[in-house]
Amino acid sequence: MNFTFTDDQLLFRDAVRDLFAGECPPEAVRAAWDSDDGRVAGLWAKMAAMGVVGLTAPEASGGMGMTELDLVLLLEESGFAASPEPLTAHTAVALPVLAEAAPDHPLLSAGAAGEATLAVALGHGDLVLGGAAADAIVVPHGDGLGLVPAENVAAAPAASVDESRRLAAVTWAPDAVTELTSDPAARQRAFDRGALAAAAECVGVAQRLLDYTVEYVTEREQFGKPVGVNQAVKHHLSNVGLALEFARPMVYRAAWGMAAGDTDPSPEVSMAKALASDAVDLACRNALQCHGAIGYTVEYDLQLWLKRGWALAASWGSAADHRRAVAAVLLG
Repeated sequence: MNFTFTDDQLLFRDAVRDLFAGECPPEAVRAAWDSDDGRVAGLWAKMAAMGVVGLTAPEASGGMGMTELDLVLLLEESGFAASPEPLTAHTAVALPVLAEAAPDHPLLSAGAAGEATLAVALGHGDLVLGGAAADAIVVPHGDGLGLVPAENVAAAPAASVDESRRLAAVTWAPDAVTELTSDPAARQRAFDRGALAAAAECVGVAQRLLDYTVEYVTEREQFGKPVGVNQAVKHHLSNVGLALEFARPMVYRAAWGMAAGDTDPSPEVSMAKALASDAVDLACRNALQCHGAIGYTVEYDLQLWLKRGWALAASWGSAADHRRAVAAVLLG
């Protein structure tokens, strides 16, 4: 039995990493904060050209026909780069929902090509990430899911700690919803996909914070020596590394389970999200402490990942939410 990713999966991940390194450096993320839509100009089109945007759409609709196991590595790179592009809502959740419930819907092929952007009103309370700019929103409808076009949505911008995560309070008339499915299992599956995607991004953010902080404490000197030689600093960063070593394989295992068609992937997804939320929260706190005062400044790039990490840790269910879900399964 092979427990590793294939060469093709790893090469695709490396290509996406190179794309983000070239097109989504920290200065581009900063610029996105001041843009109209909170996104990096031109990046979505380049991701679509590489097949990233339509990765989970069927080949018949212009997508790649790939699975959560292929996507999870790319989401990790998205978090590592603090990319503001809507991979979780659009590619991880909305496209698979349309592929399963409405394979002939024109938004599926448009979404796979990156010509339309889809948002999802699950997992964010009353707020929808990207809700004001989306062409359509996948929404709860009865016990299942529905689709509301942008022209039937009223969206009011809401404040966000991470200005590249544009939140909106959205409302719509019930008769504006086109039913996609009445199956509660499909709705749970959509939520699981979102939680898994957020967990993968958490891992990427946590890894970037760890790398960033190791580099900083190696170079920053105090009293004639690098601050990284102090045992307390080493312990802080070792704890983050340990948390990542627990979270990352659980995220991969949950992705494998969803891709393999496990009958109930929810417990493993919840375990993955709980561990990933814990890891990124610890990475944020320890990175900030090890950087000291400079870590608080908006001029320093660390804050881009701190704000993204804390937002992702809470999105699609917090660690506490997912631990309760696991406990409910284990304890009946």
